[in-house]
Amino acid sequence: MTSSSVNLLFTTMVVVVVNTLNPMNLRYITLLMLLFSLSVVAQKSIHNLWTAALQEHVDDDGNVNYKSWKEDSTYLDNYIQTLEDNPPTEVWSKNDSLAYFINAYNAVTVKLILDNYPLKSIKNLITPWRLKRFTLDGKKISLNDIEHEILRKMNEPRIHFAINCASASCPKLINVAFESHTMETQLEEVTRDFINDPERNKISEKKIQLSRIFQWFDADFGNKKERIAFIRKYANQSFGENPKVSFLTYDWLLND
Repeated sequence: MTSSSVNLLFTTMVVVVVNTLNPMNLRYITLLMLLFSLSVVAQKSIHNLWTAALQEHVDDDGNVNYKSWKEDSTYLDNYIQTLEDNPPTEVWSKNDSLAYFINAYNAVTVKLILDNYPLKSIKNLITPWRLKRFTLDGKKISLNDIEHEILRKMNEPRIHFAINCASASCPKLINVAFESHTMETQLEEVTRDFINDPERNKISEKKIQLSRIFQWFDADFGNKKERIAFIRKYANQSFGENPKVSFLTYDWLLND
């Protein structure tokens, strides 16, 4: 249950209580406090299993211990089932949906690797991003569906630094779940971390060597001028007004 749905439920229950009890009644006040406490707990619960799994198998540098994870994927399996059992609704906020689908993409990707482990690269699999691996509202969808048909249409280019394709050149798989209430902070952190990672982007005064992500999804970052402005916003290294731009080779080896 997301924060938006919990808040709606909480508001509805409060209205019911107000209409049936004397507002000055101590039991009324106690019940309201209980309902509020339950709403807070519920808001925190949907992505807890994912955080628990990440904390156990992913280090602070984003390296994934697939071997140990394959031995016990209970948290992961339960988490994916929880997501499938609680699909987004029209009352969800944008941040609720971002958290749901970013986490879903990352969890389904890990599950895909574990189901085929050991392997050296996700590209050893046949059309891995087209496999129908997740059920949304009773319909099987793929990683491509989540990324291109849902996340990219939410007009948030920073999602490209939040979703992980289980490869060395991908943005790091952070070891906590994305959450609605921390979404802005988390997106800023992963974007800044990715752009300033010298293994993924190399920035100097006159030359910028960028991750292929900026080439593959150039439409999401705008024209060349807008893309440069985006990078400048997050880069720790300053650079000139018209740097030479090229793209680095992408390393598809597993991020383990």
